[in-house]
Amino acid sequence: MDTLAERWTRLEPFATFHGPEDARPRPTVLLFHGCGGLRPHLPIYAEQAKAAGWRAVIVDSFAPRGWSREFAMTMVCSGVLLRGWERAGDILAALEGVARRPDVDGSRLAVAGWSHGGWGIMEAMSCARDRPGRLGVADPWAADLERVKAAFLAYPYVGVAALNRMRPWRQRPKTLVITASRDHLTTLRNADRVSAAMIGCGVPMESWTAPGTHAFDEPMNAPPMRYDPDLAVQAHARFRRLLESTAEAPEGEDRVEAA
Repeated sequence: MDTLAERWTRLEPFATFHGPEDARPRPTVLLFHGCGGLRPHLPIYAEQAKAAGWRAVIVDSFAPRGWSREFAMTMVCSGVLLRGWERAGDILAALEGVARRPDVDGSRLAVAGWSHGGWGIMEAMSCARDRPGRLGVADPWAADLERVKAAFLAYPYVGVAALNRMRPWRQRPKTLVITASRDHLTTLRNADRVSAAMIGCGVPMESWTAPGTHAFDEPMNAPPMRYDPDLAVQAHARFRRLLESTAEAPEGEDRVEAA
C-alpha cells in the first residue's frame, strides 16, 4: 500500500499545472475529474483560477494506473474499481505534494471535484484518518487538511454506492455544491438531504441547483447527459467567485486575464 509520498510520486508526472507565469507562492486549487477521466472542461476551470490569481493543478487518477478512458468508463463509472474512499487517497497525496512546491502557498489550498472526484473529496473530508489503510493509503493521518480553505463540488456522486454520503465532515472548508436538477445518478431529494447533512454538521456551504443534467458543463452530449453552455458559464463564474472570496490576493499579487 502506498504512503502519501509514494502515491504523489505516481501521480505527479500526470498532473498538469496552470497559473500565472511567475514563481510567487500563490494559493492553489486542485482539480479532480469524474469517472470519465480528463475532459476538456477542466482546463476552462483552471483558466478561471488563473484569472483569480490562483494556480490550478489538474490531477489525473487514471493514467498513473494505466487505465484508458474506455476502461474507466466500464470499470470506474460502474463502481467496480476505485470507489470514492479509494480516490480520496489520491486527494490526500496530491494536497501534500502540491503544498511543498515553492510556487504554491501551502496554507491556502482548495479542492474541486466533478462527480466521482466530488465523491472522493467528500470521503476525504469525512473519514477518520486514524489507521493505516484508511482511504487507501498507509499514512492517511499525515495529510494536513487544515490547508484546505475551500471545496467546489460539481454534481458530486451521492448515489447508492456512496455509503458514507451522510457521514459528518471532520474538516469543514467553505464549500460550494452544484446540484443538477436532472441528474440521472441521484434524485434531487437525495442530493438535498446530503447537502442538509453537510450544513447540519457545520460546513459553511453555498448551494446552486442548476436546471440541467449531470455533466452539463462538459462539452459533449451523451444522453441522458447534455451540455448546456449557458449553465457552464454560470458554473465557471461561481467557481471563480468561490476562489476570490476564499483567499484575496495579497498586495502585489495581481490577477490576470483568463485565456
